Amino acid sequence: MDWDDLRIFLAVARSESLSGAGRRLKIDPATVGRRIARLEEAVAARLFVKSPQGYGLTEAGGRLIAHAERAEAALEGATEALDGPEGLTGLIRLGAPDGCANYLLPQVLAGICDANPGLEVQVVALPRVFNLSRREADMAIGVSRPEAGRLTVQKLTDYRLHLAASRDYLERHPITSRADLGGHRFVGYIPDMIFDKELDYLAEIGAPAAALTSNSVSVQLNFLRAGAGVGVVHDFALPAAPDLVRVIPDEISLTRAFWLIRHADDGRVARLNRFADQLVRRARAEMARLEAGPV
Repeated sequence: MDWDDLRIFLAVARSESLSGAGRRLKIDPATVGRRIARLEEAVAARLFVKSPQGYGLTEAGGRLIAHAERAEAALEGATEALDGPEGLTGLIRLGAPDGCANYLLPQVLAGICDANPGLEVQVVALPRVFNLSRREADMAIGVSRPEAGRLTVQKLTDYRLHLAASRDYLERHPITSRADLGGHRFVGYIPDMIFDKELDYLAEIGAPAAALTSNSVSVQLNFLRAGAGVGVVHDFALPAAPDLVRVIPDEISLTRAFWLIRHADDGRVARLNRFADQLVRRARAEMARLEAGPV
Protein backbone atom coordinates (compact mmCIF):
# COMPACT_ATOMS: atom_id res chain seq x y z
CA MET A 1 0.00 0.00 0.00
CA ASP A 2 1.46 3.34 -1.13
CA TRP A 3 1.75 6.09 1.53
CA ASP A 4 0.99 8.78 -1.03
CA ASP A 5 -2.33 7.07 -1.80
CA LEU A 6 -3.10 6.98 1.93
CA ARG A 7 -2.31 10.70 2.15
CA ILE A 8 -4.87 11.37 -0.60
CA PHE A 9 -7.36 9.05 1.11
CA LEU A 10 -7.05 11.09 4.32
CA ALA A 11 -7.52 14.36 2.45
CA VAL A 12 -10.75 13.13 0.80
CA ALA A 13 -12.04 11.75 4.11
CA ARG A 14 -11.41 15.07 5.84
CA SER A 15 -12.74 17.38 3.13
CA GLU A 16 -15.49 14.99 1.94
CA SER A 17 -14.84 15.98 -1.67
CA LEU A 18 -12.34 15.40 -4.45
CA SER A 19 -12.05 19.12 -5.15
CA GLY A 20 -11.47 19.93 -1.46
CA ALA A 21 -8.78 17.27 -1.24
CA GLY A 22 -7.22 18.60 -4.42
CA ARG A 23 -7.04 22.13 -3.02
CA ARG A 24 -5.52 20.84 0.20
CA LEU A 25 -2.88 18.81 -1.64
CA LYS A 26 -2.46 21.19 -4.62
CA ILE A 27 -3.28 18.50 -7.20
CA ASP A 28 -6.02 18.16 -9.78
CA PRO A 29 -9.35 16.66 -8.55
CA ALA A 30 -9.31 14.18 -11.43
CA THR A 31 -5.94 12.93 -10.20
CA VAL A 32 -7.39 12.60 -6.71
CA GLY A 33 -10.20 10.45 -8.12
CA ARG A 34 -7.78 8.21 -10.01
CA ARG A 35 -5.59 7.72 -6.95
CA ILE A 36 -8.59 6.79 -4.80
CA ALA A 37 -9.68 4.30 -7.45
CA ARG A 38 -6.16 2.84 -7.44
CA LEU A 39 -6.20 2.50 -3.67
CA GLU A 40 -9.63 0.85 -3.71
CA GLU A 41 -8.33 -1.63 -6.26
CA ALA A 42 -5.26 -2.33 -4.14
CA VAL A 43 -7.28 -3.06 -1.00
CA ALA A 44 -10.15 -4.73 -2.93
CA ALA A 45 -12.75 -2.65 -1.12
CA ARG A 46 -14.91 0.40 -1.72
CA LEU A 47 -13.68 3.18 0.58
CA PHE A 48 -16.12 6.01 -0.21
CA VAL A 49 -19.73 6.38 -1.17
CA LYS A 50 -20.81 9.53 -2.99
CA SER A 51 -23.96 11.37 -1.93
CA PRO A 52 -25.37 14.89 -2.38
CA GLN A 53 -23.50 15.81 0.82
CA GLY A 54 -20.16 14.65 -0.59
CA TYR A 55 -17.87 11.65 -0.20
CA GLY A 56 -18.60 9.63 2.93
CA LEU A 57 -16.57 6.74 4.28
CA THR A 58 -17.85 3.21 3.80
CA GLU A 59 -17.43 0.66 6.58
CA ALA A 60 -14.11 -0.40 5.02
CA GLY A 61 -13.03 3.23 4.76
CA GLY A 62 -13.86 3.75 8.42
CA ARG A 63 -11.63 0.82 9.35
CA LEU A 64 -8.79 2.11 7.21
CA ILE A 65 -8.77 5.70 8.44
CA ALA A 66 -7.47 4.92 11.94
CA HIS A 67 -4.51 3.03 10.46
CA ALA A 68 -3.87 5.81 7.95
CA GLU A 69 -3.83 8.44 10.69
CA ARG A 70 -1.39 6.37 12.75
CA ALA A 71 0.86 6.10 9.71
CA GLU A 72 0.60 9.86 9.21
CA ALA A 73 1.53 10.54 12.84
CA ALA A 74 4.45 8.08 12.66
CA LEU A 75 5.79 9.76 9.52
CA GLU A 76 5.54 13.20 11.09
CA GLY A 77 7.26 11.89 14.21
CA ALA A 78 10.08 10.44 12.14
CA THR A 79 10.51 13.74 10.33
CA GLU A 80 10.67 15.55 13.65
CA ALA A 81 13.30 13.13 14.97
CA LEU A 82 15.51 13.81 11.96
CA ASP A 83 14.98 17.57 12.06
CA GLY A 84 16.03 17.76 15.70
CA PRO A 85 14.71 19.97 18.50
CA GLU A 86 16.50 23.20 17.55
CA GLY A 87 13.39 25.03 16.33
CA LEU A 88 9.86 24.74 15.06
CA THR A 89 9.39 24.74 11.30
CA GLY A 90 6.62 24.15 8.78
CA LEU A 91 2.94 25.01 8.88
CA ILE A 92 0.59 24.71 11.87
CA ARG A 93 -3.10 25.60 11.57
CA LEU A 94 -4.81 26.70 14.77
CA GLY A 95 -8.58 27.09 15.14
CA ALA A 96 -9.89 29.57 17.69
CA PRO A 97 -13.02 31.52 18.64
CA ASP A 98 -12.82 35.04 17.27
CA GLY A 99 -12.37 36.83 20.60
CA CYS A 100 -9.31 34.75 21.40
CA ALA A 101 -8.07 35.01 17.80
CA ASN A 102 -8.38 38.80 17.71
CA TYR A 103 -7.24 39.92 21.14
CA LEU A 104 -4.97 37.21 22.59
CA LEU A 105 -3.36 35.12 19.87
CA PRO A 106 -1.69 37.84 17.73
CA GLN A 107 0.80 38.79 20.46
CA VAL A 108 1.30 35.19 21.56
CA LEU A 109 1.91 33.82 18.07
CA ALA A 110 4.15 36.73 17.10
CA GLY A 111 6.41 35.79 20.00
CA ILE A 112 6.45 32.11 19.03
CA CYS A 113 7.26 32.92 15.40
CA ASP A 114 9.98 35.37 16.46
CA ALA A 115 11.62 32.51 18.35
CA ASN A 116 11.07 30.06 15.46
CA PRO A 117 11.73 31.84 12.15
CA GLY A 118 10.97 28.72 10.10
CA LEU A 119 7.46 28.39 11.51
CA GLU A 120 4.27 29.38 9.66
CA VAL A 121 1.01 29.63 11.63
CA GLN A 122 -2.50 29.93 10.21
CA VAL A 123 -5.27 31.09 12.56
CA VAL A 124 -8.78 30.10 11.55
CA ALA A 125 -11.10 32.39 13.53
CA LEU A 126 -14.62 31.00 13.54
CA PRO A 127 -17.40 31.26 16.16
CA ARG A 128 -18.03 27.53 16.31
CA VAL A 129 -16.52 24.21 17.38
CA PHE A 130 -13.80 22.82 15.09
CA ASN A 131 -13.82 19.27 13.73
CA LEU A 132 -10.31 17.94 14.33
CA SER A 133 -11.21 14.52 12.93
CA ARG A 134 -11.67 16.19 9.55
CA ARG A 135 -8.39 18.07 10.10
CA GLU A 136 -9.94 21.51 9.81
CA ALA A 137 -7.02 22.47 12.03
CA ASP A 138 -4.00 20.83 13.65
CA MET A 139 -5.30 21.93 17.03
CA ALA A 140 -8.09 24.14 18.29
CA ILE A 141 -8.95 26.39 21.19
CA GLY A 142 -12.39 25.90 22.71
CA VAL A 143 -14.46 27.68 25.33
CA SER A 144 -15.50 24.45 27.02
CA ARG A 145 -13.84 21.10 27.59
CA PRO A 146 -15.13 18.47 25.11
CA GLU A 147 -16.46 15.30 26.67
CA ALA A 148 -16.38 13.00 23.62
CA GLY A 149 -14.08 12.08 20.76
CA ARG A 150 -10.50 10.84 20.43
CA LEU A 151 -9.00 14.04 21.75
CA THR A 152 -6.40 15.29 24.20
CA VAL A 153 -7.36 18.40 26.13
CA GLN A 154 -5.44 20.75 28.38
CA LYS A 155 -6.36 24.08 29.92
CA LEU A 156 -4.82 26.93 27.98
CA THR A 157 -5.68 29.73 30.40
CA ASP A 158 -8.44 31.14 32.57
CA TYR A 159 -9.92 34.52 31.71
CA ARG A 160 -12.39 37.00 33.16
CA LEU A 161 -15.31 38.93 31.72
CA HIS A 162 -17.25 41.97 32.95
CA LEU A 163 -20.02 44.24 31.80
CA ALA A 164 -18.61 47.19 29.87
CA ALA A 165 -19.77 50.30 28.04
CA SER A 166 -18.22 53.40 26.52
CA ARG A 167 -17.46 56.39 28.72
CA ASP A 168 -19.76 58.48 26.53
CA TYR A 169 -22.64 56.04 27.01
CA LEU A 170 -22.18 55.95 30.77
CA GLU A 171 -22.13 59.75 30.99
CA ARG A 172 -25.54 59.75 29.30
CA HIS A 173 -26.88 56.62 31.04
CA PRO A 174 -25.21 56.13 34.45
CA ILE A 175 -25.14 52.65 36.01
CA THR A 176 -24.38 52.45 39.70
CA SER A 177 -25.85 49.06 40.65
CA ARG A 178 -27.38 45.91 39.20
CA ALA A 179 -30.81 47.43 39.78
CA ASP A 180 -30.06 50.03 37.08
CA LEU A 181 -29.61 47.48 34.29
CA GLY A 182 -33.27 47.07 33.35
CA GLY A 183 -33.48 50.35 31.47
CA HIS A 184 -30.45 49.80 29.24
CA ARG A 185 -29.93 48.43 25.74
CA PHE A 186 -27.76 45.32 25.72
CA VAL A 187 -25.30 44.01 23.18
CA GLY A 188 -24.67 40.27 22.91
CA TYR A 189 -24.74 37.10 20.84
CA ILE A 190 -27.46 36.17 18.37
CA PRO A 191 -29.40 33.70 20.54
CA ASP A 192 -29.69 30.85 18.02
CA MET A 193 -26.01 31.18 17.10
CA ILE A 194 -24.61 30.67 20.60
CA PHE A 195 -22.55 27.56 19.83
CA ASP A 196 -21.56 26.83 23.43
CA LYS A 197 -23.51 27.27 26.68
CA GLU A 198 -20.44 28.97 28.19
CA LEU A 199 -21.15 31.96 25.93
CA ASP A 200 -24.67 32.61 27.21
CA TYR A 201 -23.41 35.39 29.47
CA LEU A 202 -26.50 37.59 29.61
CA ALA A 203 -28.75 34.75 30.74
CA GLU A 204 -26.26 33.86 33.48
CA ILE A 205 -26.20 37.36 34.94
CA GLY A 206 -29.94 37.89 34.56
CA ALA A 207 -29.61 40.78 32.11
CA PRO A 208 -32.35 41.78 29.65
CA ALA A 209 -32.29 40.20 26.19
CA ALA A 210 -29.86 41.86 23.80
CA ALA A 211 -31.27 44.27 21.22
CA LEU A 212 -28.05 44.52 19.20
CA THR A 213 -26.52 41.12 18.47
CA SER A 214 -23.75 39.46 16.48
CA ASN A 215 -22.03 36.09 16.38
CA SER A 216 -18.71 38.00 16.38
CA VAL A 217 -17.00 39.25 19.52
CA SER A 218 -15.32 42.00 17.51
CA VAL A 219 -18.64 43.29 16.18
CA GLN A 220 -20.08 43.31 19.71
CA LEU A 221 -17.05 45.22 20.94
CA ASN A 222 -17.49 47.82 18.20
CA PHE A 223 -21.18 48.21 19.03
CA LEU A 224 -20.10 49.10 22.56
CA ARG A 225 -17.38 51.46 21.35
CA ALA A 226 -20.02 53.25 19.28
CA GLY A 227 -22.00 53.92 22.48
CA ALA A 228 -24.77 51.50 21.51
CA GLY A 229 -25.31 50.02 24.97
CA VAL A 230 -23.92 47.63 27.56
CA GLY A 231 -22.46 44.17 27.03
CA VAL A 232 -20.22 41.48 28.46
CA VAL A 233 -16.59 41.91 27.37
CA HIS A 234 -13.44 39.85 27.86
CA ASP A 235 -11.08 41.70 30.19
CA PHE A 236 -8.21 40.77 27.86
CA ALA A 237 -9.91 42.69 25.02
CA LEU A 238 -10.30 45.93 26.97
CA PRO A 239 -6.72 47.18 26.38
CA ALA A 240 -7.58 47.19 22.65
CA ALA A 241 -10.62 49.40 23.36
CA PRO A 242 -9.49 52.07 25.84
CA ASP A 243 -12.75 53.97 25.38
CA LEU A 244 -14.60 51.16 27.16
CA VAL A 245 -14.80 50.82 30.94
CA ARG A 246 -16.04 48.05 33.18
CA VAL A 247 -19.51 48.47 34.70
CA ILE A 248 -20.25 47.51 38.34
CA PRO A 249 -17.34 45.01 38.38
CA ASP A 250 -17.77 44.31 42.07
CA GLU A 251 -21.31 43.05 41.46
CA ILE A 252 -20.98 41.22 38.14
CA SER A 253 -17.91 39.19 37.17
CA LEU A 254 -17.56 35.98 35.15
CA THR A 255 -14.68 33.52 34.85
CA ARG A 256 -14.16 31.15 31.95
CA ALA A 257 -11.34 29.06 30.48
CA PHE A 258 -9.87 28.42 27.05
CA TRP A 259 -9.00 24.78 26.34
CA LEU A 260 -6.37 23.56 23.89
CA ILE A 261 -7.82 20.59 22.01
CA ARG A 262 -5.82 18.15 19.88
CA HIS A 263 -6.44 14.91 18.04
CA ALA A 264 -5.31 12.01 20.23
CA ASP A 265 -2.95 10.61 17.58
CA ASP A 266 -1.00 13.89 17.47
CA GLY A 267 0.49 13.24 20.91
CA ARG A 268 3.32 11.43 19.14
CA VAL A 269 4.20 14.41 16.95
CA ALA A 270 7.06 16.22 18.69
CA ARG A 271 6.68 19.41 16.65
CA LEU A 272 3.04 19.84 17.71
CA ASN A 273 3.93 19.03 21.31
CA ARG A 274 6.60 21.73 21.36
CA PHE A 275 4.25 24.24 19.74
CA ALA A 276 1.53 23.42 22.29
CA ASP A 277 3.98 23.88 25.18
CA GLN A 278 5.01 27.31 23.89
CA LEU A 279 1.41 28.31 23.19
CA VAL A 280 0.26 27.46 26.71
CA ARG A 281 3.20 29.17 28.40
CA ARG A 282 2.99 32.35 26.36
CA ALA A 283 -0.82 32.54 26.44
CA ARG A 284 -0.88 32.42 30.24
CA ALA A 285 1.78 35.13 30.49
CA GLU A 286 0.02 37.35 27.95
CA MET A 287 -3.36 36.87 29.64
CA ALA A 288 -1.86 37.96 32.96
CA ARG A 289 -0.39 41.04 31.29
CA LEU A 290 -3.61 42.02 29.52
CA GLU A 291 -5.86 41.49 32.52
CA ALA A 292 -3.53 43.52 34.74
CA GLY A 293 -3.73 46.51 32.39
CA PRO A 294 -5.82 49.63 33.05
CA VAL A 295 -9.52 48.96 32.53
